[in-house]
Amino acid sequence: MVHDDDAILQRNLAFMADSVQGRVPPTVCRGDQQMSSVIGGLNTPTMAVSENVSTFQMESQTLGQKLLSLFSTPARCLQGVSTVKRAPTEELKAIFEKYASISKGPEKLMTSTDFIRGFLGLFPDANYDPNSIALLGGIIDSSKDGLISFPEFQAFEGLLCLPDALYLTAFQLFDTNGSGLVSFENFDNVMKQTTLHQRIPFDMDGEFVRLYFGKEKSRQISYSEFSQFLHDFHEEYAKVAFKRYDPEGTGFISAMDFNDIILSVKSHLLTPDVKSNLIALSRGGSSPGSKVSYAYFVAFTSLLNNMELIKKLYLQATSNKFDVEVTREEMLQVSQTMSQVTPLELEILFLLVDLHKQSGRITYADLQAIAPDQYMKKINQRLAAAKSAVPVDRSVTSQIFESAYRFTLGAVAGAVGATAVYPIDLVKTRMQNQRSGSFVGELMYRNSMDCCKKVIRHEGFFGLYRGLVPQLMGVAPEKAIKLTTNDLVRDKFTTKGQIPLYGEVIAGACAGGSQVVFTNPLEIVKIRLQVAGEIASASKVGAVSVVKELGFLGLYKGARACALRDIPFSAIYFPAYAHTKASMADENGYNSPLSLLVSGAIAGIPAASLVTPADVIKTRLQVVARKGQTTYSGVIDAARKIWAEEGGRAFWKGAGARVLRSSPQFGVTLVTYELLQRFFDVDFGGNRPTGSHAGKVEPLAVQKPIPADHIGGYQLALPIFAGMESKFGLFLPKFRAGSIVMPSSPSP
Repeated sequence: MVHDDDAILQRNLAFMADSVQGRVPPTVCRGDQQMSSVIGGLNTPTMAVSENVSTFQMESQTLGQKLLSLFSTPARCLQGVSTVKRAPTEELKAIFEKYASISKGPEKLMTSTDFIRGFLGLFPDANYDPNSIALLGGIIDSSKDGLISFPEFQAFEGLLCLPDALYLTAFQLFDTNGSGLVSFENFDNVMKQTTLHQRIPFDMDGEFVRLYFGKEKSRQISYSEFSQFLHDFHEEYAKVAFKRYDPEGTGFISAMDFNDIILSVKSHLLTPDVKSNLIALSRGGSSPGSKVSYAYFVAFTSLLNNMELIKKLYLQATSNKFDVEVTREEMLQVSQTMSQVTPLELEILFLLVDLHKQSGRITYADLQAIAPDQYMKKINQRLAAAKSAVPVDRSVTSQIFESAYRFTLGAVAGAVGATAVYPIDLVKTRMQNQRSGSFVGELMYRNSMDCCKKVIRHEGFFGLYRGLVPQLMGVAPEKAIKLTTNDLVRDKFTTKGQIPLYGEVIAGACAGGSQVVFTNPLEIVKIRLQVAGEIASASKVGAVSVVKELGFLGLYKGARACALRDIPFSAIYFPAYAHTKASMADENGYNSPLSLLVSGAIAGIPAASLVTPADVIKTRLQVVARKGQTTYSGVIDAARKIWAEEGGRAFWKGAGARVLRSSPQFGVTLVTYELLQRFFDVDFGGNRPTGSHAGKVEPLAVQKPIPADHIGGYQLALPIFAGMESKFGLFLPKFRAGSIVMPSSPSP
């Protein structure tokens, strides 16, 4: 029996021989460095095909060099300006074998059904069309033997990383015999299986087809030529459909014919709102009665194709603002810089928007409402998710600078938040330190408001800010280590851009635990300064004198109670903030400053209130007991004595003041921190805060998670397959002919 590794190597060599001979597109991307020597040693044959000799020879001569460079590059491919990290071979092979249902000796193989329905999750219904499955499976099956080997599976993963992956995938769909060229017969066979051709047959004997495939339709076209052909084909299809509905050549079609053509040929470019208003739009055409002229028809289809360009015109007119209303005249003026957009197209655009609001003006949201998400937007979302899930390798220097950057912004944000609510914190501390079971006389403060009035009366307005300076000195390291630890642990639990709730809770708890190192000394000094004003003294109490009195170990008195408070607080706060922030983002995922402030404040309410008992114990342990007051030796001792002397309600003293302090403080701190990151935007290659870009990022709450088995280039597989429909209109039947379609959930 042949050894497993030998059998796989033989198939790899056979697959790469097919590649060099043109049976696999020359832009296949691989990350296997160990195969570079094999490719480098292959001789590149010269192929001659009728009417294609010069074009294909030029491509095939450089094929070996292309494969060599792709095989020997690091396991990383480019998608525009973004990077998708290639999947490790071992992990990819384990996933391949998970879905492969065929065994030939030591080798596992996939069927088209395994790949399309099992791995990708497309065509989930039981009555799926097997012909469509076989056609789509042929995209990966470069050897055209009806089975998909691991080398083919890995090669397609590399192909998906390439900038022209959509066109390459479509090319392999039509290259049904794996020759590296598309003949008229290939094109004709595939097109006849599409739902579009079944509704409106394309004229396969027309001039357009003959210009590309030759007068006798015997010419075969290469990938580069096919990409241009496919780009032009759908525009030609619309013209063919118009002529079909206008057999007399009048230059007009009826409103119903217009509706039928657009729904058939351009349905992939229509949102539900546009589909429901096609008849009304057709009546806006500059034509007699209810007829639609050819000029109006062409302008309408061109507008659908150019919606992304229209959005750029809008942003140019508004200086990249998303909420400014723009008139038709302003858009006309800006459109003069681009010849692709005509006045008639803009007239139709405003007519379409006016069907919903009769203002004569448009905003960016209006454009989004009439333009469906293009495949590139979905790919960019996948790239953003992939980048957040697996950050790119960064130098130590960039990470150090990023830490310094976050440290600085966190310090500023923490100082702003602490200063904004410090008077509330002082009142809270004095209320918690007031002991109803003591023998030192009557209570000093009746409630929080009475406390505030008496502080101002006896100590002046700035008495509300006693202890602020040491508080601000400790804010920087506290916020820095808290935010850094939370982000670090969140990254460890994040997979494919998603983090489970327990991961968020653990990350928050770790952040709370780490900050005790800084917060306990800070808190004990602050508290002693805050309560110093309650007792008349000849000498002024300062932060330095408090530190000297306590000593190093004394600074950590009450640390257990501090940890008992800070760990649960952060474990509640950070997950609550993340989810509240996502739910308050607008439809495009953007968080306004007000939504950030409210999210931080809302998250602080449960976090601050639920840990008040621990905060009361911590305060009692850290304050110097006056003569006649109860003293405590530890957390448990304090809890027992407070319960025995003052009852259970004493554990909730200052809860209202604590919520009033913590909730707005963290709201102000987080909104300041995120706004500083927007105003001083520096990209160090790490994780970025969500909700920062208006109209560009889809909210996390509505993004579909990337399937766990879609790693490397396969993270982009579903958007690419969807792009063949949304860009080229290549819809294949999803169900068997004549079958009854039962309702089911949509495919991913």
